[in-house]
Amino acid sequence: MSDTTYKFEVNQKIVYPSQGVGKITEIKEKKFKDQLLTYYVIYLEVSDMVVMVPVNRVEELGIRAIVSAEEAQHAIEMMGEEVEPITSDWKLRYQMNLDLLKKGSVADIATIVRCLYHRSKIKELPILERKLYDSAKKLLEDEISFALDKPVKEIEAMLLAKLEPMGLVRDAKHTAIQNDFDDDDEEFIEEDEDAEDEDTDIIDDDDDDDESEGDED
Repeated sequence: MSDTTYKFEVNQKIVYPSQGVGKITEIKEKKFKDQLLTYYVIYLEVSDMVVMVPVNRVEELGIRAIVSAEEAQHAIEMMGEEVEPITSDWKLRYQMNLDLLKKGSVADIATIVRCLYHRSKIKELPILERKLYDSAKKLLEDEISFALDKPVKEIEAMLLAKLEPMGLVRDAKHTAIQNDFDDDDEEFIEEDEDAEDEDTDIIDDDDDDDESEGDED
């Protein structure tokens, strides 16, 4: 392999917004259609999976380094900030938060968690929003855990301690919007159920070379 300078190094912890916190285990080259392509090999602990991502696609996919301890602490503090009124249209709210997840900054992920936590205290979240909330919460807890070098359970408690005071004091205008929901909250176009992964073009290390690299141009 040439002496190219890469954005990430082997053994570096990274965040893959749609997949979770991972570690670069290798930087390797693979030949495809007479072209030598370079990949990051990433181990994702949350799913116990190894994926290969083209080096030239990391920015497009939102892959970034773990935040600093200062940024992680700021994300925790964000949980205690006042929640602005949000749309009562859950489908619109879901898309807005999904877009934030794809952007993938720690502040964006914290915003999703704070928004959906407080919304869940007004009315139970539809299935897709619950899945989005769980994914964002897990991603946030894992990243802050690595950044602060603290156990995930401790981070979970710290986040809840910031969220709960706001959760116990409801503004009447927020409570009122629960009546805007119909019984068909769960209805959604089925293809949108895979929306979280639609921009994910990762390559599983176990896939056949020709099949796995077929979408790479």
